[in-house]
Amino acid sequence: MTKIVIIGAGSLVFASRLTIDTLAVPALADSQLVYVDIEQDALELMSRFAHKIIAQEGLAATVATTQDRRQALAGADFVITTFRVGGMAATALDLEIPLKYGIDQAVGDTIGPGGVFYGQCHMPLLVAIAREMEELCPHALLINHTNPMAMLCWAVNRATRIKTVGLCHSVQHTSEQLAGHIGAPYSEVQYWVAGINHMAWFLRFERNGQDAYGLLRQRLAEWDAKEGDQRLAAEPLPENAYYGNEPWTWDTVRRELFRRFGHYVTESTPHLSEYLPYFRRTPELMQSYALRRQSLERFHQRWSEGRAKRREAIRQQAVGSEAIPLTRSSEYTSYIMEAIKTNTPYRVNVNVRNTGLITNLPEDCVVEVPCLVDGLGVHPCYVGDLPPQLAALCRSNIAVQELAVKAALEGDREALFQAVALDPLTASLLSLEQIARLTDEMFNALLPWMPQFQA
Repeated sequence: MTKIVIIGAGSLVFASRLTIDTLAVPALADSQLVYVDIEQDALELMSRFAHKIIAQEGLAATVATTQDRRQALAGADFVITTFRVGGMAATALDLEIPLKYGIDQAVGDTIGPGGVFYGQCHMPLLVAIAREMEELCPHALLINHTNPMAMLCWAVNRATRIKTVGLCHSVQHTSEQLAGHIGAPYSEVQYWVAGINHMAWFLRFERNGQDAYGLLRQRLAEWDAKEGDQRLAAEPLPENAYYGNEPWTWDTVRRELFRRFGHYVTESTPHLSEYLPYFRRTPELMQSYALRRQSLERFHQRWSEGRAKRREAIRQQAVGSEAIPLTRSSEYTSYIMEAIKTNTPYRVNVNVRNTGLITNLPEDCVVEVPCLVDGLGVHPCYVGDLPPQLAALCRSNIAVQELAVKAALEGDREALFQAVALDPLTASLLSLEQIARLTDEMFNALLPWMPQFQA
């Protein structure tokens, strides 16, 4: 029996998705699922959800819930992390305080002031989990879904011996989008993608073994001609465009990078606009790229109402009479576990330590590269040099990540300031004195969730 521990099961939508994916795999259908969270109500709901699927499908899987992390980790084969330290109270501060200084972040969970401090709140917990794994399940694979992905995996790699991969879904989603842009069935496209999380590049994009970048550039030219090559929009991105599903006509930032740097990038337009100095400096510039400005009121409303609706939808599935569809998603988690369990090779794009994989990015940073998975584990593929312009864009983000990891692992406030100061968007807007004031204000507000800085 495979023991799978999900830490942060109170992230109900993601936990329920991973539960369905796992139980849809015959080789994993007799697994022991252990849900861990600090919220007892969420644990009880996830238990009911999983038990319903098990009864519905006649599976041999078992379910346990606990708030005792050590009890859960003992003897685990896979540990999946998907948690949010400080809840929405801490996340709101990551957006609210920088906005006072004129830094408008779309999400604030990757780099930027929000991402740096989000990392300071999350790295200590993930490292603590990995250290407990060294004692209780040293051979388990840690599968991290929590952002900021690169920082968290880098911290675990530096501080522990635990095997770690970081999973995102931007490669799958973007490849599906690109197939649609060229009018191809998804089964006909092939790709080779590498870079860093939220900034990985389609180094090759083909249809049935033939280069498809030419056709993609033709589609871009057609849209530019249709729009008169003017990106000025009457309104910003619609509400449903914030997680990578914006249509080609709205995908302004990725299209601009494709036009100027020659390769398509994995992350969605709203997220990507935060990581570079070109798109969010002024309201007028944001409008020209159809980017919606941050609204704290909308943020609170979206999260509070959205969370309540999602929780109720899962509750209805768990207690209702209708069957829960056992349809597997494109999330890599279950495919990795299946490949290891059955020794059936499978290729994924995941975040791993850079051990010479991308030769013009820093050694030991975290890169997102193709990996082969089989019964012996996860085997990253050699990529070589990225095109120099793409490596330069990645390095601008890696510099922030490196100093943020140093700050978290060493409790180093100077490194914390330097991480924020090197952020491309922040540096394009503020003086060093302003950045120091911003960093101090965020530090004082978020200190309750940053144990590495507490005496």
